[in-house]
Amino acid sequence: MGEGGGGGGGEPAVEEATGFEVGIVVPKVSRSAAARCGRGEDCVARLVQELEDVGLLVERVRGVPAEFIKLSAPMGTLGRAAAEMQMKKLTYIGMELQFEWDQVAAFVRQPDGSLFSWRERFACFRHLIYRIVNKTNSDIILKFDDKEFHWAQNESLLRRLEDEGVVKLVFPLHDEIKRKQLLRNWALNWLDFTWQPIDEIYSYFGTKIAIYFSFLGMYTRWLFFPAVFGLTTQFIDFGSLQWLVLPAFFIFVISWAVFFLQFWKRKNSAVLARWGINYSFSEYKSLGNEVDSLSCSLADDNVQEKKFGDAPDEKRILQRNEWFGVLLRIRNNAIIVLAIICLQLPFELAYAHLYEITETEALRYVLTALYLVAIQYYTRIGGKVSVILIKYENNQGEQSSADSLVYKVFGLYFMQSYIGLFYHASLYRDIMALRQVLIQRLIVLENLIENSIPFLKYSYKKYRAVHKKKHEKESPAGKSVRLSTRVEKEYLKPSYTASIGEELEDGLFDDFLELTLQFGMIMMFACAFPLIFCFAALNNVTEIRADALKLLVMLKRPAPRAAATIGAWLNIFQFLVVMAICTNCLLLVCLYDEEGKWRIEPGLAAILIMEHALLLIKFGFSHFVPEEPAWVKANRVRYVAQAQNVCSKQLLRSISKLDAKWE
Repeated sequence: MGEGGGGGGGEPAVEEATGFEVGIVVPKVSRSAAARCGRGEDCVARLVQELEDVGLLVERVRGVPAEFIKLSAPMGTLGRAAAEMQMKKLTYIGMELQFEWDQVAAFVRQPDGSLFSWRERFACFRHLIYRIVNKTNSDIILKFDDKEFHWAQNESLLRRLEDEGVVKLVFPLHDEIKRKQLLRNWALNWLDFTWQPIDEIYSYFGTKIAIYFSFLGMYTRWLFFPAVFGLTTQFIDFGSLQWLVLPAFFIFVISWAVFFLQFWKRKNSAVLARWGINYSFSEYKSLGNEVDSLSCSLADDNVQEKKFGDAPDEKRILQRNEWFGVLLRIRNNAIIVLAIICLQLPFELAYAHLYEITETEALRYVLTALYLVAIQYYTRIGGKVSVILIKYENNQGEQSSADSLVYKVFGLYFMQSYIGLFYHASLYRDIMALRQVLIQRLIVLENLIENSIPFLKYSYKKYRAVHKKKHEKESPAGKSVRLSTRVEKEYLKPSYTASIGEELEDGLFDDFLELTLQFGMIMMFACAFPLIFCFAALNNVTEIRADALKLLVMLKRPAPRAAATIGAWLNIFQFLVVMAICTNCLLLVCLYDEEGKWRIEPGLAAILIMEHALLLIKFGFSHFVPEEPAWVKANRVRYVAQAQNVCSKQLLRSISKLDAKWE
């Protein structure tokens, strides 16, 4: 759908309420206990009343595992909440300005025509429900299931109920109409292997998840080029030129990876422009903050001269905090590196050695299974330790902490995923064993296991809830118990969280980690097994649909997170390209120097020269492809010019008013 403006003039357009998008879970109370609470004292009834008073539409549902409060909101309620939050939204002149409900026509609409994105709507819901406070002059006594507690003045009601254990969870709800539409058009649509309705995904899940699927779709489409080349090298005999095939394939793969990452940057900027998201957050926000501060200072009648004597002290404090943060990150990175060298490296080398000396395939599979179970626990513990270390770093903002976590955890998984492959390739020069391990790690069965775990968790929670209900005293004997409402089924589903914890990251952390490990595997060992790109392409085609099914069917609707790019993962992809140049040159040496004497003959010398040439190509090609399309850059320049023009006029008017007052 295209973008559209609001109604004309200053009056906001009349829009329908959203569907039920947020659920609140409270324990069920027995009928007898509810009767003893007394009228007007039940805390859940008071919560429902307060939610309705702030303009929300409320529906109570009594389910098997708990009681649920579903929330919907008219657009006017969300608009007023956004104004109270001083939410910044993009306008049609390209500036982010504070939202005003009576000026909705000035703000850019979403691709589906709605006023607010899913992230903005969810933020408004949270603002409304958590800003319900006791505005009376005394404490209010509330009761729940024979428990009595006080709701203090100016205290958040929902926070209080969470502390008392009355509110068990606040979570986003799936929109059944949109969910089924995405299931039909996306998750179950196999006609086009890589096509995805990215705009609809953005409208339903938010920016971060839409960016992930946009990247995954583009990556999968681009994989078909080296996959076709890899098939060609395996099934066509080039005769006397056969010795040139692998070096040519190597050069092609490195060039392919460099161009892919550059064209992804272009696509990233294009989709952000289409969604009405600022192309350069730092540029616009710094400009907006500067304008706001200047306007406030000029409008104040009691303008005081700034004391510049404190500037050196402020500068000294900022420099001290900056370098203190750097030292903390160095210390934490050193802890991770020592853990890898002292604990993980010996374990990985022992597994690789045992795998090499084991003669039967059955024992090798048993050994691999035991290794995978053990290493999963080890890396998960390492990830949780990384999360703890992040808390003691002086990172500037949530994104900086998330990037630091990405680098630490990837270091652990890099050792887990690749040290055994390096062992087979360099020490034993066993290319056949290397190919077997690569096939095992790229097998499509992994997607089945990945999606079976959430289903098994949901089935277990469902069984426990139904079993508990059957043994309740108030439950009629002999009557079957089943989950009859959508909201209680969603409540029992697992959340979309990272395996290392949900403190800093959601489930996309694991999905991106899986992609980077695959990318490193196919790039760094391309010459040993050119067909690996075919396996990766097939795996990713199923990955797109499997991840879509996981989000739409097997998990709760994720809480939206703001993200304009893939963040630190892009730096890891670029690092893996450089690593691929080095490792494939080593593989070519192993393949062409089968005697193992490591002699610098003309062929081997050519490989070393090719390594240096490809490093130059990698960094040179990165500048050939512009990082954003010309139309995006032109829009950005035009918007900046318009913003500066508006700000200049506003400042001039403010200065003129001040001059008139001073005269």
